[in-house]
Amino acid sequence: MTATETARPATRTAAMRRFAGRLSRMYVVRRVLKAILTVYFVATGTFFLVRLLPGNPVDVYINTQMSQYGVSYQEAASQAAGLFSFNPDRPLLEQYWEYLSGLVRGDMGQSLLAPGTSVLDIIFEYLPWTLFSVGLAELISFSLGITFGMLMAYWRESWLDHVLSLIGSLTQSIPNYLLAMLIVVFFGVQLEWLPIAEMRGAFSPGVTPNFSLDFFSDVMYHAGLPITVYVLTTIGGWMLVMKSSTVETLGEDYVTVARARGLTDGRIRSAYVGRNAVLPLFPQFATKLGFVVGGSILVEQVFQYQGIGYLLFQSVSRRDYPVLQGILLIVTVAVVVANLVSDLLYGRLDPRVSVSGKG
Repeated sequence: MTATETARPATRTAAMRRFAGRLSRMYVVRRVLKAILTVYFVATGTFFLVRLLPGNPVDVYINTQMSQYGVSYQEAASQAAGLFSFNPDRPLLEQYWEYLSGLVRGDMGQSLLAPGTSVLDIIFEYLPWTLFSVGLAELISFSLGITFGMLMAYWRESWLDHVLSLIGSLTQSIPNYLLAMLIVVFFGVQLEWLPIAEMRGAFSPGVTPNFSLDFFSDVMYHAGLPITVYVLTTIGGWMLVMKSSTVETLGEDYVTVARARGLTDGRIRSAYVGRNAVLPLFPQFATKLGFVVGGSILVEQVFQYQGIGYLLFQSVSRRDYPVLQGILLIVTVAVVVANLVSDLLYGRLDPRVSVSGKG
């Protein structure tokens, strides 16, 4: 064999690698562009949809002053004129162009109910508490779910499998807000086991946020009920999905070969079954993390836990358009980015999946 013939396979291999690299980059570019377009269309749709809500901030404020405080219409209208800089009769396209121009500069505007206060400042005041409560709950739920799911798969048709399957089916079918209301009604009001009034808020009044064990204990005291609700209503789904994935993995040829080689069950479970069974769950987990920001609206309202869901509910009821748009935009960006990252990383985690989208 000549040197030229020997070099041909190496040349073809290098060319294939360069082609695969270009294809991968093209796929990444397409996914990024798709993510940007998704955010744009959702931001545009949100802008127009929030303005379809009945009433506007001025009308809601006037009606609230008249119904709750007995203020006359003329006096309430005078107060609204001095409080709001919002003009409901301003052309919609002009408002839309101003909104998009602000987004390009990273400016989401100012709250209508708190003139001079940036929307981002308001969101960042409430957002950390939701990230803490829902994020911690998702980590606990995911860890326990994959553990119980593997146990259900290894001991199929046993009493443990039947009990955990029943619990998983029941918990994942209960809406989180319904479970939250049941806890408040039965354990807080009827049985009086829980001091619901004291547990409201993100932390106790008069407590200054700091990095100390006392403050962390106080935060956990207030976040305990939301975290419990999130864990109970999501762990069942992880258990059932992990069981299905583990059962499928146990039937793979490489597991049979590993048993034939005389490997111990513990080695097979950790190095072969567990690692490969949990891979399909990572994209779902990343997507769940994306919904962390917006998946807590009703639960936080029930417990009066002052996170981003609580703020969103208040913004809808008061028609604070800029804050409402800002929250929904952040939720959209979180979900889109989580999907994008999980899509791109899954090809790295599982070599059987091609990042080109054809695998």
